[in-house]
Amino acid sequence: MADPLPWDAGSTWNFEDQPLDTPVPVIDWNTAERNIIRTQRICDEAGVANRPHIKTHKSVELARLQIRHGAAGITCQKLGEAEVMADAGIDDILISYNILGAAKHPRLARLNSRVSLTVACDNWIVAMDLGKAVAGSGKRLRVLVECDTGRERCGVATPEAAASLAQAISELPDLAFAGLLLYPPNGACAEARAFVDETRGLCAQRGLDIETVSAGGTPNLAYAGQFSETEFRAGTCIFNDRQMVSLGAARPQDCALFVYSTVVSHPASNRVMLDAGSKALTSELVGFADYGFFPDYPQARLVRFAEEHGFVDVSDCPNVPAIGEIVRVLPNHVCPVVNMYDEIQTVRDGVISSRLNIDARGRVA
Repeated sequence: MADPLPWDAGSTWNFEDQPLDTPVPVIDWNTAERNIIRTQRICDEAGVANRPHIKTHKSVELARLQIRHGAAGITCQKLGEAEVMADAGIDDILISYNILGAAKHPRLARLNSRVSLTVACDNWIVAMDLGKAVAGSGKRLRVLVECDTGRERCGVATPEAAASLAQAISELPDLAFAGLLLYPPNGACAEARAFVDETRGLCAQRGLDIETVSAGGTPNLAYAGQFSETEFRAGTCIFNDRQMVSLGAARPQDCALFVYSTVVSHPASNRVMLDAGSKALTSELVGFADYGFFPDYPQARLVRFAEEHGFVDVSDCPNVPAIGEIVRVLPNHVCPVVNMYDEIQTVRDGVISSRLNIDARGRVA
């Protein structure tokens, strides 16, 4: 992937008056809230419910803010994330992932008894296990059949398989078939619609109603309402990142989170070293040749990591950041960066303010 030029560097802050202890991610609160409002407006205009995916921010405070701006509920990727959000009083939750294993049964049953819960499923083994988890609880668990409309991750591969699984779920006494879940390839609207329409017809032949069609993906926000969906899930859009800008899903000025790092060494003419390594920034490349982007030094390249060191090639830089200078790095993929921190510094109106708790950090089960 390539970085669009020219890059609008956006806001900068005076760290002499407002010192930062680096490495540290910093969220521009104004930008994040503007992104929340924009996402809600897109969903409203498309006539679909907004169900933001909290896997990106893992923060109770931000989830509540999304709901205050109009979100119908939230999406979680794992049971542990959902438990944290339920403990905070959020009561309409979709878990968009196959939940499987006896160790999770008591947790899933408790969560289902506390909130309006929906889960995803793409095979009969998971369906049976979900039924066992909530058996005899007196409250049926809502289940969406996950469909693969071209991304080739999880999901049943054909409308016939989707309808058959839907029927099987509907026949389990403790489950309720509630609809379909999609994660379409970016912009693949026609394929997703065709899959949904055919599945709807096959389900109707079986006497089954598809109440919910949940689609998602930040790059697909531009096509919200075009997947035959009733609700939309997007996560990365709250902060955005280098990948989203490269895909055209965000503008540089829509990026709300940067990792700030101090230049601690200039050991060679073509290299400076940062105090941010693989434990501060994601090692995901997601199509790029390096590990982050420097808006203020666009010719610099973050070419390698040690755990606590970032190796920056400055061969092509007309100006090289000095030892002691704080530089900001736009992550390739923001979601795993957030999960590295218990709390994240925020800036509001150009002034360093509170720290945001990452309440569901590490909840990967």
